[in-house]
Amino acid sequence: MQERLQKILSQAGIASRRESETIIAAGRVAVNGVVVTELGTKADPDTDTITVDGKSITVTEQRVYLLLYKPVGYMTTMKDPEGRPIVTDLLKGIKERVYPVGRLDYNTEGLLLLTNDGAFANMLMHPSHEVDKGYLVRVSGQVSAEQIRRLAEGVKLEDGMTAPAKVLPVSESENNSWISITIHEGRYRQVRRMCEAVGLNVVRLKRSRYDFLVIGDMKPGDFRHLTADEVAKLRRKTVPTGTGRGPRKTGVVARRKVTPRR
Repeated sequence: MQERLQKILSQAGIASRRESETIIAAGRVAVNGVVVTELGTKADPDTDTITVDGKSITVTEQRVYLLLYKPVGYMTTMKDPEGRPIVTDLLKGIKERVYPVGRLDYNTEGLLLLTNDGAFANMLMHPSHEVDKGYLVRVSGQVSAEQIRRLAEGVKLEDGMTAPAKVLPVSESENNSWISITIHEGRYRQVRRMCEAVGLNVVRLKRSRYDFLVIGDMKPGDFRHLTADEVAKLRRKTVPTGTGRGPRKTGVVARRKVTPRR
């Protein structure tokens, strides 16, 4: 069956659909020996020979779903012009070409999904599905109730207002405080920018939860395969556009007394 080339490349684990469009436009894709640059071109992966940079692709490879604890100091792009390490360098023993579902900053650690299932990745990254991502944030000094409220209700960034978030104080000391922030958007450096917008300086940022998946006893650099049940549950957790579900409620909470952490 004929499908758009960017979809075929995504299903083959070459890149996301958006990145595949860039690859096609750059003239790196050929169908039956003919270079294709026009977006929207269709092909049949069962009968046509499709190559990227001269190498044939296949969409029949085994689907792989990985959960990685990304350490600080790794890029979540597939290549880095500055030569910095990338997250796939950590995946020893994984033969399939996988790519990240979304991104984490170079200086951010925590949970990151990787897969070669383009449709699955696109489903999770689509804004309408509102997949929760939980972060533990250490900031300089103490956090006021007003700053908690502003973060929870949404703050204005240069690319618009953020959606309501769930925000909780975790612990505090004289010099630093930990807060928990749960968002469902996926903007560039969003949590850092949210904190900066309310006057907080982020010292450490860790994504501790991706929907129902948590770090547990994983250490930086550890990864594991998702179970079939986990993959199925992630598929079920997404909600298609146009379901009529009402807006998400704000995560404003009353500031509670916390035990100082030194």
